[in-house]
Amino acid sequence: MGNCFSDVKGGQQAVGGAQRSSHQTAISGNAGGNDAAHLFFRSKGLHSLYAQIEYYHTITWGFLRLLLSFSSCKRWNRIEYSTFGINLFSRKKNCSTNMRRDRCLTKRKLSLSASKLLDRDIASKMLKLKDQEFLGEANCVLSEIVTKRSPNLTLHLQNKNGRSGLKNLGTLSVHAEETVASGIAFEITFRCSQLVNKDLFSKSDPFLRISRLVENGGSVPICKTEVVSNNLNPIWKPLSLTMQQLGSKDNPLVIECFDFNNSGNHGLIGKVQKSIVDLEKLHKEKTGANFILPSSRHHGHEKVLKSQLFVDGFREKKVYSFLDYVSSGFELNFLVAVDFTASNGNPRSPDSLHYIDPAGRLNAYQQAIMEVGEVLQFYDSDRRFPAWGFGGKTYDGSVSHCFNLNGSASDSEVEGIEGIMAAYSSALYNISLSGPTLFGQVINKAAEIATHSLSHNISKYFVLLIITDGVLTDLQETKNALVRASDLPLSVLIVGVGNADFKQMEILDADNGQRLESSTGRIATRDIVQFVPLREIYGGQISVVQSLLEELPGQFLTYMSSRDIIPHSANAPPAHDHHPYGV
Repeated sequence: MGNCFSDVKGGQQAVGGAQRSSHQTAISGNAGGNDAAHLFFRSKGLHSLYAQIEYYHTITWGFLRLLLSFSSCKRWNRIEYSTFGINLFSRKKNCSTNMRRDRCLTKRKLSLSASKLLDRDIASKMLKLKDQEFLGEANCVLSEIVTKRSPNLTLHLQNKNGRSGLKNLGTLSVHAEETVASGIAFEITFRCSQLVNKDLFSKSDPFLRISRLVENGGSVPICKTEVVSNNLNPIWKPLSLTMQQLGSKDNPLVIECFDFNNSGNHGLIGKVQKSIVDLEKLHKEKTGANFILPSSRHHGHEKVLKSQLFVDGFREKKVYSFLDYVSSGFELNFLVAVDFTASNGNPRSPDSLHYIDPAGRLNAYQQAIMEVGEVLQFYDSDRRFPAWGFGGKTYDGSVSHCFNLNGSASDSEVEGIEGIMAAYSSALYNISLSGPTLFGQVINKAAEIATHSLSHNISKYFVLLIITDGVLTDLQETKNALVRASDLPLSVLIVGVGNADFKQMEILDADNGQRLESSTGRIATRDIVQFVPLREIYGGQISVVQSLLEELPGQFLTYMSSRDIIPHSANAPPAHDHHPYGV
């Protein structure tokens, strides 16, 4: 990787900035997925994707009314699944508030306590909640608020057993707003002229690396262009730099031009330091900036080169966040496919991955369905979910690699997460485990649903959860299906259960930056797969949900930007027509 900060095709592809063509756009910083720029940020403890949300709470009970507020920074490169836990306490007459934030990444809860105090002197002291009189509590998931066109939610306070009883304990009203500094990006096309030739038997293979200066005097790379081979007057594809990456239009940027070498020891051709304001001026005046090269002999001296950097294109554009879409009516539609191959073991045996514990303990399949489904269900208005099985012998004795989990011959949908769980449990008693493990048919079925949806509603994005324990028999067909599906509003989440060798799943995940290739040589438009083996989650500090969903908003945004689909106008709410999904 060397100074290239890219492991894509030997480091020759662009990283961290978007290339816009007639059919594809990927906006860096908001639609970012698996690229080396994000890995660089993470390794430095930096986060390029986040949104700050402010929450305003109005709590009423009896004659008492409190207006409270606080704010929280939350990265939106993963699906938000925070839970609010509100607990109210009472003591004496005067009122104050005490706020506590639990930073657990798996199910982060924001808790608030309201207490009555004796006087201001006591108010300055830390209260012991056990000494307070409990008034009521309320809970909600953040997605219940942000998916509404008007992000307000009223909750009824309950007692500690989760019931309101006969007594009216009051209500809690929650209002959330995203407080983003700026949703602006700058699309820039760079070219160079008269670059110094660094190669002996051919011309240089130049690329640009753009870094932002930070307060300590160092710099952080934010993107790089692709490599243009054998060219001293290169023109690169457009880059898209967000205000989140830049900080401000006046922040200095270091733009370095390198000659690419396969060894990673890239040769510096020259560099310039310009802000976005400076680059816009270069574009308007159609002038170039001369590269400089630090002197190797005289410390602090720089040589001005004839080589110049030009800005052929400069465009300011609006960048939309994941929250912009879901709050304007866009939906994530949940689909699930469960592995019914014999390698799971006899469901009636406690050793089986499909064993239904009479004590109520969830098996790995149930756990994945519940944890992922409980998050995604709030992004789906009708909460009717297609659910399939694969690799099992169905009622007619034939092996099917895409059968309806509910046993219906015509309709694969079930009602809610409870419906998926019930259909799964019922299928275990009616379907014989068989094999082999094939993904192609369920991915094609999900793609068929996504394709059908495009004809009447562009506001839907589909998320297929595949839960499996086995090694794929149809790896190439699965690749073919995923490459075709990469043009559709679809993401595929794969959970690996058991102790199988999941190297094939890691290939499908494409986290190494190498996009999937079909048997005909077609390259996937974008990465749509996220794979997580459960055995690496147990005992850790992160949940299945966090691991699976952290890339989903980026995949969603990449698709929307590639189709130039923007959030709906606040004055034009979208229609949510329901079309049942058949077999």
